Amino acid sequence: MLPIHDQILQVRQEVNKVMIGKEIETDLLLTAFFSEGHVLLEDVPGTGKTMLAKTLALVLGCEFKRIQLTPDLLPSDILGVQIFNRKTENFEFRNGPVFTHILLADELNRATPRTQSSLLESMEEGQVTFDGITRTLPQPFFVIATQNPLESQGTFPLPEAQLDRFLLKLNTNYPDLEQERSLLRRFRKERPQDHVKSVLSPEQIIEIRKQARDIHIHEDIETYLLQIVHLTRNDPRIEVGVSPRGTLAAMKAAQSYAFIQGRDYVTPDDIQTLVPCVFSHRIILTLEAQLKYNVEEILQEIIEQTEVPLERLT
Repeated sequence: MLPIHDQILQVRQEVNKVMIGKEIETDLLLTAFFSEGHVLLEDVPGTGKTMLAKTLALVLGCEFKRIQLTPDLLPSDILGVQIFNRKTENFEFRNGPVFTHILLADELNRATPRTQSSLLESMEEGQVTFDGITRTLPQPFFVIATQNPLESQGTFPLPEAQLDRFLLKLNTNYPDLEQERSLLRRFRKERPQDHVKSVLSPEQIIEIRKQARDIHIHEDIETYLLQIVHLTRNDPRIEVGVSPRGTLAAMKAAQSYAFIQGRDYVTPDDIQTLVPCVFSHRIILTLEAQLKYNVEEILQEIIEQTEVPLERLT
């Protein structure tokens, strides 16, 4: 069996056979996955969000299910339902699609708030409670939710409590000209997914998650992260800054990101890479600031004005 870091490198290579120009997104998805977090993908249709999720599940050796969220979808359509068995004359629980390893919740903001909230317990605690009975979900469990930022008709904005359950919020950008040319040629005659192989198993993934928790974070790096967090709470343009849950999320993400890069310690660059996608959906700007700025711009300013630790990081 290959060493763990060689296996992770192979995972990245297999995913990139299909997803051209998505190296950064792949690393960030793996970061969330190994941090036991979840990801919200936001971008226009056709940029490869669903393909990225399916390829990742295939390479990681995990079961994959997809839900297309619509306004008429009920919580039971996600969690499961009690069915009366005429032979046994008893009610039996039929698992919903949430009972899987990797769940793609497509266009989550099209579901009603009631249906959206049905995912909260499963995302936070890895379990489902139905009719007073708690059922544990398969491990690892990972939710990738998507939403289309262009359409607002027939959508229900995600509440802050729901957004806070996502470790990262990512945008899958358009490929550049040469990347799109490679895409045309690669998909001309066959599906690249047919040549992708599984690299890990659920048991190996659970072990990797344990090892990622042992990645060293120097006290100076902790201070650096905390300074950024506290600046979000004191910036006059920000009405609601990063919560302690967001701070913990950034720490876990930094450990997993460093682990994926083959290091046993976190660097300031790791923090700078992760802050925008860990904090952007946890910050609420004032009404006046919303007219002049976006969250990413303000976070970049905060990063630039925070002193970077340069020594004794390992």
